[in-house]
Amino acid sequence: MTTDRTAANAPLLDLHALVVAVRRRRRLWGCLALLGLLVGPAVAVLLPPAPTAVTTVLVAHKEDQPNDTGTLIRTDVELLGTTRIAGKALKALGSADRPEDFLRDYRGTGVTNNLLRIEVTGDSDAQAVARAKAVADAFVADHVQRMWDTAKAESKALLDQRDRMREELAKVNTEIGGRSPESDPAAAAGIETLFSRRAELTSRIADFDQRSEEARVGTPQLIAGTQIVDAPRALRHSLAKAAATDAAIGLVLGLVLGLALAAVGAVVADRPVLRRDIAANLGASVIAELPHRPGRWWHRRRTRAARDRLALTLARTARGSAEPLSLLELGCARDTGALALDVARVLGADGPVTVVDGLPGPQLAARATGPGDPEVVSGEPGAVRSPRERRLGVGSVAPGTAWTDLQYLGARTVLVVRAGHAGAAWLHTVARQLADQRIPVVGVVLIDPDPRDRTDGTLWDGLNMALRGHGERTAPAGGPGRRRPEREPIGAARVRDNEQEAR
Repeated sequence: MTTDRTAANAPLLDLHALVVAVRRRRRLWGCLALLGLLVGPAVAVLLPPAPTAVTTVLVAHKEDQPNDTGTLIRTDVELLGTTRIAGKALKALGSADRPEDFLRDYRGTGVTNNLLRIEVTGDSDAQAVARAKAVADAFVADHVQRMWDTAKAESKALLDQRDRMREELAKVNTEIGGRSPESDPAAAAGIETLFSRRAELTSRIADFDQRSEEARVGTPQLIAGTQIVDAPRALRHSLAKAAATDAAIGLVLGLVLGLALAAVGAVVADRPVLRRDIAANLGASVIAELPHRPGRWWHRRRTRAARDRLALTLARTARGSAEPLSLLELGCARDTGALALDVARVLGADGPVTVVDGLPGPQLAARATGPGDPEVVSGEPGAVRSPRERRLGVGSVAPGTAWTDLQYLGARTVLVVRAGHAGAAWLHTVARQLADQRIPVVGVVLIDPDPRDRTDGTLWDGLNMALRGHGERTAPAGGPGRRRPEREPIGAARVRDNEQEAR
């Protein structure tokens, strides 16, 4: 639970918590990355590429310019993917396939402004090579035919224009021949104009003749420049190279997918993993941490020593009050049961200790006991307890908990919470229910914390937010006038849970 100021200053997305949550889900994205690494080579082996042949065609254009951005070669690529080229290639092959279906078996790529690379697939290498040659020949023939048609159309237009000029020249010559030299200055000027017009028409006729000749002469050069410069050949397929490439691609895709799923899952689940967030949501400070698994063999001694120190700390806490203490787990029932037995063994040096088992599932009472082990009894509310024995309750605050039974396990409690197990809403529910039952929380023992977590798990908002055993007064012991320990009133616990408050 947080104060209003803390809630107001909380960021919309805590990147630190997100990174920690993603790192804690390394099994998810690690497994997906490994899956991609294995699926990639499997795809390369089980689904090999079809036999492919490649050829390169040099395409000459009349409109070639040094500063061309590739527009002409892109036009050729689009023309290559038409049913006209495919139909001509199939006709040359003598195939009865549909041109529309054959278009899916080849593609063209513009290498430079004048180089066209054609890749064709087939059922075998020989068929792929034959198809590539047919497609290249069909494209070259179509390109040559289009250039011839363009040259003929241009030459015909020029010759038609020349013929019209000749007809006009004949009319001018006739008009000049029909006039006789006169002394009239106006007539002489008209004849001079006709001679100028005849000279102009003669020059333009010669120009049209030259342009028509250039159109007919330049086309063979372009036709000769359009040819197959790289004979069709089958591409060699390397299985090892394909498997390595697919494995790398699968590894990257699996890793990216796993990280994305882990990040989205962490944001949606809203399960606190940092000690700062867990302490704020439960309203109690983190007093100790324990790993969830023993880890490597050289870490087991360190883990055992940490458990022993924690057992001694909790035993001193239990001795400091006449009211029984309970350990309530959330996501770590086995660790909590083992910790309860360790604390009971330490308390056993002062006298008989009974562990009241309220854990779900396999009961602690079913475990084999050795000499010196504490007595474990069921945590049923109606069970009769000896007033002289020291009791240590162990229970659960997981979903489905009978909240009214927690008071029979102990008047004070230590929450044993596994990091990242429960959502923030459920942590609020636990804090609210314990406040309703007037069960002070001594502190939180964090199981499986993040080793790189440097946040502060201590609350500084007041004793009513972190009781830690300070909210009770114990009367002097001894004598018939001994009174039951009194607890100071517990302040209202403000819990933000779906815009609700529990007091």
